[in-house]
Amino acid sequence: MTEQTSAGSAGQPPHRPRQDPYGAQAPPPQPPEARVRPLAIGGVVFAVCIMAIIGSYHIITGLAAIIDHNFYRTQDDYAYDFSINIWGWIQLVSGIIVLAAAFSVFRGRTWARVVGIVVATLSALETFFFTPYYPVWSVLIIGLDVLVIWSLATYGHREAHRVYGTPL
Repeated sequence: MTEQTSAGSAGQPPHRPRQDPYGAQAPPPQPPEARVRPLAIGGVVFAVCIMAIIGSYHIITGLAAIIDHNFYRTQDDYAYDFSINIWGWIQLVSGIIVLAAAFSVFRGRTWARVVGIVVATLSALETFFFTPYYPVWSVLIIGLDVLVIWSLATYGHREAHRVYGTPL
């Protein structure tokens, strides 16, 4: 009968844990993870901040139209001319939805990014119809909505998992 020693089975060298130069046991090597692109992280932070600004803008313009009917002048030759009060309520509700979507994106969930993209698209469309009232500001908001859509579309699920620890 062969006697086994702590060296393991016959003919195999004993397994020794790795040690660092100072004699302490080193942790086992971890598989390398792909790096998270800083542009992706910065892009989602940018998107959330801009969505919060856009949502706040929609809320303020909506409240201005609801409180003071004379704040915006009605346009005579505008095909999509609604009551200023209706525009105010549309702006107010969409602003609350955009603001809620901005805060939900930070959870790192895929559905929140999809909602953010849809809400930014609807915000750009709504602002397009609001162009006769404030043309320069409307073009600026549409441009920011396009940047939000781009930054949310380039932010991947794997980055969200690495940053926020969300399940894959």
